[in-house]
Amino acid sequence: MTTTGADHATAFTGPWWWSRWRSAVLDVGLALVSALECAAEGIPFARDAGIPLSAGIVFGLLAGSVLVLRRKWPIAVVLVAIAITPAQMGFLMGIVGLYTLAAAELPRRIIVALAGMSLVGTMIVTFVRVKQDMARGDLTLGDWFVPFAAVTTSLGLTAPPMLLGLYVGQRRRLMESLRERADSLERELQLLAERAEERAEWARGEERTRIAREMHDVVAHRVSLMVVHAAALQAVARKDPEKAVRNAALVGDMGRQALTELREMLGVLRSGEAPQRRTFAAPGPAPASASASASASVSSASVPLAAVGVAAAAAASRVAAEEGPWLSELEVLIGQSAAAGMVVDLSVEGSARSYAAVIEQTAFRVVQEALTNVHKHAAGAKTHVRLAHRVAEIAMQVENEPPPEPASAASARLPSGGNGLVGMRERVLGLGGVFVSGPTDAGGFRVSAVIPAT
Repeated sequence: MTTTGADHATAFTGPWWWSRWRSAVLDVGLALVSALECAAEGIPFARDAGIPLSAGIVFGLLAGSVLVLRRKWPIAVVLVAIAITPAQMGFLMGIVGLYTLAAAELPRRIIVALAGMSLVGTMIVTFVRVKQDMARGDLTLGDWFVPFAAVTTSLGLTAPPMLLGLYVGQRRRLMESLRERADSLERELQLLAERAEERAEWARGEERTRIAREMHDVVAHRVSLMVVHAAALQAVARKDPEKAVRNAALVGDMGRQALTELREMLGVLRSGEAPQRRTFAAPGPAPASASASASASVSSASVPLAAVGVAAAAAASRVAAEEGPWLSELEVLIGQSAAAGMVVDLSVEGSARSYAAVIEQTAFRVVQEALTNVHKHAAGAKTHVRLAHRVAEIAMQVENEPPPEPASAASARLPSGGNGLVGMRERVLGLGGVFVSGPTDAGGFRVSAVIPAT
């Protein structure tokens, strides 16, 4: 884990302007050495200047101790070093001051100007001192040595600390840039993790909604028909025993189908596997078509619960998509409703053709849920089912007339949670279609949906 910018800013634990105690101890040590050096160099300076030795020593101590301010005011340190250069004092302070100046985050023109002043000052002082030594006879070299000594000495005292300071400063800025980039990446990763968690939560909600919609569509229709048949069975049990037996058989068949599909769905949620799906013969005049078997494997039991839920929902969707229902089973669906006492009229426009599995499934579920609502709210009402195969879309409409007896809708006592229309709308809109539902002027109810064919 990298150190964030805030943590880096709060890491300043040293006294005054120092970031760390180690830096303070280093600067104080350098200032002490520089003060001792300048004090020692102040003795010959006092002799040459004709001032008391104590004054030269005190002057050297004060001038050399300025080095303690090198991190706070590097320009001032360099200026003091340049000022005492004629007295041949402050060599350590000049070297350390130039290094600190070059490493500091200052404008380049200021660094170049002060370095040039130090170079020129050192060159002039060295030139004068060497010439005086040669005049006194201390040096017996040729005249060429004077400029050579001046240039080499000034370059030796100026160029190395400058170059080293520039390198260290550039490296420090590079490390700061890398640290800031790492902090930025860390913040971005945290933000991405938060967004990923939000997306995962949203996906879990979507999967829960899809599972609920699948279970509602699979079970609600047959259970509603079972309730209708049970009510009819109760009404004709004594009057027409044969019809009562047929209704009881229908209730049993539909109950077994509902239990089978519910067991398959729960099995997917528990184990993450899509079991073999069996299809019972649907009641009514039209025979039921055989369903193809399918299986889907997902993660093992060691996967977290949320991942199992997502995988189970995906497996359930694949099973439903691969095994239907198909639009060719609409006659079976309508036959089941007709067997429950509903008068249903089916009309198909255009040439029937195959669509994508999800399109056929959605179209079938819309008709199925609309018929279920008729059983719940308008039992006995005549219903018209229209299916239109168009060039670029498929349209369906389920419209029922007013029920013959207003009390018949509540006679079967079918509960309604209000999720049927919501589920149909979500399915159709999810495919880019249009869904409209509402009462008709004649007192009935109409459900219309248009789904793109591609």
